[in-house]
Amino acid sequence: MKAVTVKELKTELTNCSHQEILELCLRLSKFKKENKELLTYLLFESSYEEGYINSVKIEIDEQFELINTKTYYFIKKSVRKILRSIKKYIRYSKNKETEIELLLYFCKKLVEFKPSIKNNNVLSNICEREIKAIQKKTALLHEDLQYDYELEIQKLNL
Repeated sequence: MKAVTVKELKTELTNCSHQEILELCLRLSKFKKENKELLTYLLFESSYEEGYINSVKIEIDEQFELINTKTYYFIKKSVRKILRSIKKYIRYSKNKETEIELLLYFCKKLVEFKPSIKNNNVLSNICEREIKAIQKKTALLHEDLQYDYELEIQKLNL
């Protein structure tokens, strides 16, 4: 089965009643965890972005606590997994400030992590890459926010 385009889906959804759309959304949420997470964000958390950011930060803290620090191999795998989940939460929000906040927090946690990421090229490259992405995103924001975020980036001291 081939999926149709978003435009075709949109036109078809305009022909559906309120009850049919409700049933489609509930059915869609049963298939993938990501669909349910996105619906949760849109319905409950999108109106209070600050609370959403804080809940994601708490989850990041928990994930960093669970990292197996025996070898850098396990650390790298865990850091990549954390970054994947952060990117997923960023996609839900589509807010540039939320994206910058979460990536800055991730980099801060990574820099503070013990054993130091400076001893491993891959981990330090991940952090540097994310900092460059943050700087690109920051350039698109208002000047006051740019200044605040630049100060945060400078505090990371890589």
